[in-house]
Amino acid sequence: MKQVFNPPSVRKPFGHYNHGLLVPPGASLLVTSGQLGIGVDDHIPPDVEGQAVLCFEAIGAILAEAGMSYADVIRISAFVTRREDFAPYMAVRDRYTLEPKPVSTLIIVSGFTRPEFLVEVEVTAAKLA
Repeated sequence: MKQVFNPPSVRKPFGHYNHGLLVPPGASLLVTSGQLGIGVDDHIPPDVEGQAVLCFEAIGAILAEAGMSYADVIRISAFVTRREDFAPYMAVRDRYTLEPKPVSTLIIVSGFTRPEFLVEVEVTAAKLA
């Protein structure tokens, strides 16, 4: 369904993602809001890995409700508050994403709505009807 684009004239991706994905006409598109690392019980893990797991679990629930899965994710945008959180975040991201890997952006931000939040993740998914 998705066509991968990693042209030889562009540096190879730094991690487990692709530079471009083409979705065929007629695909359903799902866009999520940014998900924070907070459980339904309002528990917030103290570390980025625990929060990232909650972000991806929430996204998984949204995908499932839309009749989709992580196989349908074409884009991930993530935001962390510290450079040292890149590796633990990416390790969690890589456990959830499937082939072909989605395109991905990771940005350092100065903070979120509450200081205890360390990561926020949003995705775009596409699936042929």
